[in-house]
Amino acid sequence: MSPLLSRRLLLRALGLSGVGLAFAPTLSGRALAAPSSRRTLVTVFLRGGVDGLSLVPPVDDAAYHRARPTLALRRTGEGAALALSGPFGLHPRLEPLLPLWNEGHLAVLHGVGLPTPVRSHFDAQDFVESGTPGRKSTPDGWLNRALGVEESAAPLRAVALQATLPRALFGDAGALAMGRLEEFRLRVGKRGAEATRGFAALYAGAVDEALRTTGQGAFDALSQLDAEHLSLLPPTSGVEYPRGPLGQRLGDIARLIRGDVGLEVAATEMGGWDTHAAQGAATGTFANRCAELAGALSAFARDVGPLLERVTVVVLTEFGRTVRENGSRGTDHGVGSAMLVLGGGVKGGQVHGRFESLTPDRLQDGRDVPAWTDVRAPLAEVLRACRPGVDLTRVFPGYTPGAPLGLFA
Repeated sequence: MSPLLSRRLLLRALGLSGVGLAFAPTLSGRALAAPSSRRTLVTVFLRGGVDGLSLVPPVDDAAYHRARPTLALRRTGEGAALALSGPFGLHPRLEPLLPLWNEGHLAVLHGVGLPTPVRSHFDAQDFVESGTPGRKSTPDGWLNRALGVEESAAPLRAVALQATLPRALFGDAGALAMGRLEEFRLRVGKRGAEATRGFAALYAGAVDEALRTTGQGAFDALSQLDAEHLSLLPPTSGVEYPRGPLGQRLGDIARLIRGDVGLEVAATEMGGWDTHAAQGAATGTFANRCAELAGALSAFARDVGPLLERVTVVVLTEFGRTVRENGSRGTDHGVGSAMLVLGGGVKGGQVHGRFESLTPDRLQDGRDVPAWTDVRAPLAEVLRACRPGVDLTRVFPGYTPGAPLGLFA
């Protein structure tokens, strides 16, 4: 049997109801390990380059208002930004996040980005997710390196709730990608025992090691999900996720956390942030994205409930947008953007990191919010909190962290 034919038969044997399924090449899942005692890390990648100046606007900066005659959000009046600390506000459609801010569970960083400007979506996303800015040859991602390879790892240790495995989870540590939790199961009906034996024999007889380990890990994960009936677990009473992919994906991640399956890392994404035209201020395209993001994050936090103390969520993007709005009432590719961090132990209710007035003499190339904070700095701080003892020199080779940002209490 050829390796290609073996792979096709494996996918057919899975009997998946959807096609949104992928495997890391070396997923092993050699044992159903006990749930990890580490904090679960959840990443939400906002693809398209988020305008951090609209997400968390510096409402007291006169230069901000001069540069954005139609897009700037104001401190008072109709469609005003929600008040945060210091000179900053929060986009009004992010209001569902305000309780997390007030309770000290949500922190903001401004001026976060790659150390060298990269205005290509593809390259910038690659550098952020590989964790090696400027180096295109890196084969794996920062999240995968942070996991490390363990001899006895839970098959649901690292999961991406999206159609394909993100660049950040490429590597030797096992990881799974699935479009939806309910699609990731064996559909075998009354002949379950027979199908199970056949699938086990199929992967055991595969001719290449990568296929055997992938099949074993997938089978273990499928078996665990079926046994736990996690795809049928409803949200916590009173919690309703917004319609749309992000709400569904974060709802599935909450199921895995509540199901105590040993989840250490979960990744998902949200597109639609490339706002070159008709961006809008308090209403419009950008505002609608904010509403979906905030609704999904708020529902997730309420769904996991007390377990949020053992979870850290990072919301990041590849780059920001230009300070000055363009002729189409939108913004173009920039450099620094905003990052959100929420969960237990987070020193919330604060805007962390460096930020200066947006006068042209202080901008990157006279047009962009600079990357005052290297994107690896907050990610390194998050990893220290989620995975104590992690080797940051391996996760971010060539990077030396500076003074702590103080994201965690």
